[in-house]
Amino acid sequence: MARIKKQQLFKFQPFSIKQKKVLTWWLDNSPVYQSEGIIADGAIRSGKTVSMSLAFIIWAMTTFNHQNFAMCGKTIGSFNRNVLKFLLVMLDARGFSYYYHRTDNLLEIRKGNVTNDFYIFGGRDESSQDLIQGITLAGIFFDEVALMPESFVNQGTGRCSVTGSKWWFNCNPDSPYHWFKTSWIDKAQEKKLVYLHFDMDDNLSLAENIKARYRSQYHGVFYQRYIQGLWTIAEGIVYDMFRKEEHVVNELPELVPKYKYVSVDYGMQNATVFLLWERDITGKYYLTREYYYSGRDEHVQKTNSEYADDFEAWLGDTKIDKIIIDPSASSFIAELKKRGYQIKKARNNVLEGIRFVGTLLNLNKIAVHEDCKNTLKEFHSYVWDEKASLHGEDKPVKQHDHAMDALRYFCFTVLFKTGGMEVWK
Repeated sequence: MARIKKQQLFKFQPFSIKQKKVLTWWLDNSPVYQSEGIIADGAIRSGKTVSMSLAFIIWAMTTFNHQNFAMCGKTIGSFNRNVLKFLLVMLDARGFSYYYHRTDNLLEIRKGNVTNDFYIFGGRDESSQDLIQGITLAGIFFDEVALMPESFVNQGTGRCSVTGSKWWFNCNPDSPYHWFKTSWIDKAQEKKLVYLHFDMDDNLSLAENIKARYRSQYHGVFYQRYIQGLWTIAEGIVYDMFRKEEHVVNELPELVPKYKYVSVDYGMQNATVFLLWERDITGKYYLTREYYYSGRDEHVQKTNSEYADDFEAWLGDTKIDKIIIDPSASSFIAELKKRGYQIKKARNNVLEGIRFVGTLLNLNKIAVHEDCKNTLKEFHSYVWDEKASLHGEDKPVKQHDHAMDALRYFCFTVLFKTGGMEVWK
């Protein structure tokens, strides 16, 4: 059992009216105190998580003693980063003491003669529901619930059998057909749930220039969801922020000798793509050269060795740092390693990667040379899958996507690792 180190103090502004509603809805003098739970959704950085996590602890410690509670994120790691770090600062300021049993992912919180246990769970996939089975809970808090599988959430809410137990949910919007929207938000009144919708103005700690920065990072469906806080369908062109006049160049600026990468999307019958990335003195990256070969279109399938030969001929004398490639291309990776190339396996979360590429385009941090014809063609034909959207799922159509995959591998692996969106402050 280890006492968690006291966190560095953060400067919080007073709570907004919306946040105060979160903090007080369960009190006896509240008009909605008999509700079974609360949902807070809306824009990013709108103050949902701070107020919801603190309110959950205060409610639990005021209402119960010697009970079990659950606090859930997509993963335990993301919960610790996004919720626990700031929550402990607030608990310190309010006179709570706490111990973190790391091996059990258990946070024990005390105040006076009241002690309650808060178990931390990750709801990454369908198998996560097994982790929460068997426990009896007096309450459960889901952070970013729209990123979790329905089975995990149903298992968690079903464990709340203690009299007076309540459910707490927060999230950013997704598709209007997402299971949480249709089964919980649309039925909030039927389920006797308080529903609060947040925007960035509900976070009084957020400066106007920071709000402007976040607004500049998103476009299209992601702007509608993360800035406007709308549950909206992903439809049309995926990168609808891509503009020829902003993102296509016919002449390259001065490029630095280092920081050169090749990103690869590998296919046997599907197209194989190599993209060469180079950086200028300002830190902006340019796609300067492409290789594109489709065994299906050419009616001749190439071997790993033949693709590696093509790679060496295409690259020529250019010295690169690493090749960024989908981890599933194991046989081609082995061939490239045999020839002495340094490999970095790509981060392949499609939706998060698309969102990040969109941010880079919005901030004009990447550009494409006009000779990269196949990449430019795919920018205009890479579209959201409308049928999947009707089932609450965001994914692009698996056509005209090979250069787009290779582009995403580079951006989401090489650029995101240095701090993600925050690197572009």
